[in-house]
Amino acid sequence: MPYTPILATLGYVFSEDRRLVLLVHRTARGPLDPHFGKFNGLGGKLERDEDIVAGMRREILEEAGIVCDELHLAATISWPGFGRAGEDWFGFLFRITQFSGTPLESNDEGTLGWVEVDRVLELPVWEGDRSFLPRIFDLASPFFHGVMPYADGRPTDWRFSVLPR
Repeated sequence: MPYTPILATLGYVFSEDRRLVLLVHRTARGPLDPHFGKFNGLGGKLERDEDIVAGMRREILEEAGIVCDELHLAATISWPGFGRAGEDWFGFLFRITQFSGTPLESNDEGTLGWVEVDRVLELPVWEGDRSFLPRIFDLASPFFHGVMPYADGRPTDWRFSVLPR
C-alpha cells in the first residue's frame, strides 16, 4: 500500500539570543481540538501549489504575523497514524533564526508566547515531541530524518537517522 501522508511544516522561531522559542498554547478551539491545552511550534498543512519553504513562510506569517528572514530545515519526521482518524502525517521541521516584525499575541488557535528553550519540556507538549525537541533546540545538532508511529493518540516508537556531512 503506498504511503500517502498529509504533508506539513512545523517551525520553531528563536529569539535573537537563541534562549527563547515562540510557541502557541492551543486553547482557542476548545476541548474538541486534539491539540487542546498543548504548547507547540507553528505550522500546518502544505498547500497544493507551494514548496516546503514557501509553506513554512506562509504558516509563520499567518499564525504569528512575522516574516521569516532566515530559516533552516532541521529535520523530517514521519508520523504514521498521527491524525485524529489515523491519518499519516509527514513533517518538515524548521528552525527560524531571524525574522522581521513583532509576533502576534494570539491567533485562532490560542495565545503566542516566548518560552525559555530549557523549560519547554516542562510544559504540556505532545508526548512524542519530547523525543525530538532536544535535537531541534540544539542548534548544532545535525539534520535528521525520523519516524514516530502513533496508535490511539500515542507514539509507539521513535527512530531516526543522521546522514554524515
